[in-house]
Amino acid sequence: MENMFRLMASEEYLPDRRCIWVNGPVIVGAGPSGLATAACLREQGVPFVVVERSDCIASLWQKRTYDRLKLHLPKKFCQLPKMSFPDHYPEYPTKRQFIDYLESYANKFDIKPEFNKSVVSARFDETSGLWRVKTTTPAGEEMEYICRWLVVATGENAERVVPELNGLKTEFDGEVVHACEYKSGEKYRGKRVLVVGCGNSGMEVSLDLANHNAVASMVVRSSVHVLPREIMGKSIFGISVMLMKWLPLWLVDTLLLILSWLVLGSLSKYGLKRPSIGPMELKSMTGKTPVLDIGALEKIKSGEVDIVPAIKRFTRCHVELVDGQRLDIDAVVLATGYRSNVPSWLQESDFFSKNGFPKSPFPNAWKGKSGLYAAGFTRKGLSGASADAVNIAQDIGNVWREETKRQKMRRNVGHRRCISVA
Repeated sequence: MENMFRLMASEEYLPDRRCIWVNGPVIVGAGPSGLATAACLREQGVPFVVVERSDCIASLWQKRTYDRLKLHLPKKFCQLPKMSFPDHYPEYPTKRQFIDYLESYANKFDIKPEFNKSVVSARFDETSGLWRVKTTTPAGEEMEYICRWLVVATGENAERVVPELNGLKTEFDGEVVHACEYKSGEKYRGKRVLVVGCGNSGMEVSLDLANHNAVASMVVRSSVHVLPREIMGKSIFGISVMLMKWLPLWLVDTLLLILSWLVLGSLSKYGLKRPSIGPMELKSMTGKTPVLDIGALEKIKSGEVDIVPAIKRFTRCHVELVDGQRLDIDAVVLATGYRSNVPSWLQESDFFSKNGFPKSPFPNAWKGKSGLYAAGFTRKGLSGASADAVNIAQDIGNVWREETKRQKMRRNVGHRRCISVA
């Protein structure tokens, strides 16, 4: 409370603003990273508040993913701390199953986020030694949370990336959606659809379109690693994790590419060229995840999905490509990825860089200074977010327990003094 009194004495304290003192950390974001951190804090006996801009947990999964989505990795690599997936779940749980798992997770650990509260700013007050987190609701209600610890758990995919493409906004008359708005290929049946982007989302959207008898073309501007999701019934990710325990990264990449070639064959003749850097090294360096094939390659090889080069410009109902091709199209799906939104609200530059990711590389990207933490920014998926959550909760829990012990000792001393005076 001493810090709180210092804040009230500072010039910037406004008694007419609605402020809430949080006796523990504020967690920004109720996605898997925020839920995992909250659960681990609950186990440590540390109180917390979770604020979430949407009206539900895991809003990316509930509102901004397509219907056919499944986890790309086996469930054992995707479960959050302290709670496994149900035994009856398949190896690759569906979108609905994963959402059900997260809702059960929140119920088990009594995590009740404060929904519809978007953080507009968060900064560390040097005078008081506290974080000041300002939020607003859709109705315009403002709130300020005062806390010692701030956990940023808004994730790597907070905002869609929409590239500037010549003529797309000004000339093209067809439908344009981002992959986060795409639900199913049913509405595009018989239509000519251009998918911009060849990552996991672009590949899966193209597959879904082909399965619904749309005429799909996919823009591939650069090289891309495409790996089989499984080899002889074993997860390629699981194989890579096992190999990396014993072998150097370059050798693991070499073995993965040999295995992929044996299963998939050469892909360059279909317009898919591999990067010069191996898949695991590339992910480690840039965060770019290799594509795990779940059927799109079969559609590409059969000609049901056409690979095309970069875009030159859009016209009313056509797209012109850099190689001179001109395609008739009815709709465009932008599978162009997502970005962090941290720089738009966090007033801090020592820990987070301008791209919204911690400056420190893994495994030290979870802890900053002055009680600032980051969960889910390791580019290592749900397993990385879980590791962050465990580390954060242990770190805060250690301080919490030590301070609780000191407070008890002070109370006991005061109690003994009262007895002796009496």
